[in-house]
Amino acid sequence: MDPVVTVIVPVHNTLRYLERCFGSVDAQTIGQRKLEVIAVNDGSTDASGDWLDAWARGRDNVQVVHQEASGGAGKPRNVGIERARGTYLFFLDSDDYLGPDALKRLVRMADQEQSDVVYGRIVGIDRAAPVDFRTTSPEVSLFDSPVYWTLAAYKLWRRSLIEDHGLRFVEHRLLGEDVPFAVPALLRAKKISVVADHDCYFLEGRGDGTNASRQDVDWVDQLAYVGGILRTVGELVPAGRERDKLMERHFHGEILGMFAEPYLARDETGRKEMAAAARVLLDEWTTDRIMEALPPRLRLRVHCLRQGLVDELTEIVRADTENALGPAHLDGDRAYAAYPYFRDEERAIPDSCYDITSRIRLVQQVDSYEWDGPVLRLAGSARLSELDPANRQVGALLRRQGYTYWVPAEAADDGTYTLCVDIGRAADGGPLPDGVWTMRIAVTSGELSKEAWLARPAGSRYDVSPEPRIVDRGEAGPGAAALFHSAAHQHLNLDIGDTRRLLATSARGTATRTRFGRVEATARVTVPGWLPDRGEVRLLLVSGGQALTAPTTAEVDAHGRVSARATANGVAPGTWELQLRLVAGGFSRDMPVTDASGAPLRLTVPVPLARQVRRKAGQVLRGR
Repeated sequence: MDPVVTVIVPVHNTLRYLERCFGSVDAQTIGQRKLEVIAVNDGSTDASGDWLDAWARGRDNVQVVHQEASGGAGKPRNVGIERARGTYLFFLDSDDYLGPDALKRLVRMADQEQSDVVYGRIVGIDRAAPVDFRTTSPEVSLFDSPVYWTLAAYKLWRRSLIEDHGLRFVEHRLLGEDVPFAVPALLRAKKISVVADHDCYFLEGRGDGTNASRQDVDWVDQLAYVGGILRTVGELVPAGRERDKLMERHFHGEILGMFAEPYLARDETGRKEMAAAARVLLDEWTTDRIMEALPPRLRLRVHCLRQGLVDELTEIVRADTENALGPAHLDGDRAYAAYPYFRDEERAIPDSCYDITSRIRLVQQVDSYEWDGPVLRLAGSARLSELDPANRQVGALLRRQGYTYWVPAEAADDGTYTLCVDIGRAADGGPLPDGVWTMRIAVTSGELSKEAWLARPAGSRYDVSPEPRIVDRGEAGPGAAALFHSAAHQHLNLDIGDTRRLLATSARGTATRTRFGRVEATARVTVPGWLPDRGEVRLLLVSGGQALTAPTTAEVDAHGRVSARATANGVAPGTWELQLRLVAGGFSRDMPVTDASGAPLRLTVPVPLARQVRRKAGQVLRGR
């Protein structure tokens, strides 16, 4: 029976990684009967070949091929393709490894969706993953998803896609040999899927610096090689938005990425040769749409390369690689990156090459919040990315049903802030009206302003919102206030008037009847912020539609713990429930009093004995 998936592993002097790599293949939950392994020893000199031969003994589903060193992973992979029998191919680098359930999940997705290509989630080990896939998707587009930004071979490919189009890897090339394979394969695939809910592929960043991508490269030759890749894209995708989306990725990765340390490492002649080779490609493929999509650091490179400004390019690259940039320049509501030669009349580099306005982000977090009487105090950090945090204004926008109030914060030069929202004065000096108010942080530098939702603080201490409380709203009198997180996104909202977060819903207490018929009741409840001099506390006995208010004495401590006591004489017979009434300004609440078990507290007052005797006598006289 033919295998379901063939794993092809090129090996060249990676002995120290082989046990982990091939151990991860052994551990695959898809089962060895569905698995074929082809390991191609590409002229190793470190005993990798011997290790592979020993590992293959007794494994009927494993082939080991030995060949002369070919100078790259392309030829070993092609040898594996020629020998493969699986419905699917998976290319695994010998210094990387698989998650145990990877192949089973990838194949299941391909089978269910009839996918030609399936991406698995990649995890970087001592290096960043090229793309962090977050959402499992049965079908994705190359033009509206991040999949085209990783063109490496380590993904699941339907073998018929490869064979039908005669696709093979470029041989005898150390860097980028998989791109000319992946580009036409992806563009011709009928369906591409993503498995993001499982760590499928672990990408090793070798600490010894021996990754192929870190080796010295003839960059002029590499740029000519990239030209062939761009021509393939141009042949398969018509000019327009979709082609530009793909070209943007190649500008980032294959053209402009080398104009960093590799460029600075060349002498003046070498830099000019690199610049000339890149200019040919940029003149042919650059569009206004691509220029707008590139970040300023790359936009400037494109401009300098196309205009022959090699010396200027060198200084811009050096400023970038040495992190020598200061805060961005502000001009009205526009921001410009602080690269060299900004508005230099001699160079006349357009402002658009420096413009980062659309890339400015509000970077913020809430560290803590708490009530201080009627004042809600929030502490956190908020700044506009790329800009000097010392030159900014910070505040909160409170919004409800067409009303917006601005509350300024005290902003420090280090990017932190303290915000004090006084409920009695937040509405332009007056009390904040009842309702649910959204809260957004706003930061302004010059004429440039950004705002964002205030989110749940990061610390575990603030996993739960502060308790609702009574606050003094000045001329509006006391009222309830609460801070809560929206269920969907955990944004902070302020509730004035006790509309969402009910304050004091029940009390605990006791109720007894003395031998002389007097009712004695107590109740305890915590109401943060309770104002004893501006609030009323009453104990009530309720039966049906009748309510008796008993004379009540109350005490309150600094933490808002209210203790009430009342006595009542002459309570009519029946079953009565005890309630506690709290009134403070706009806040009013009648709440049940419960016993120690949490059950409603009920008191039964019997009919007096003398009345029972008279009633019984009357029944006898009436013949009952």
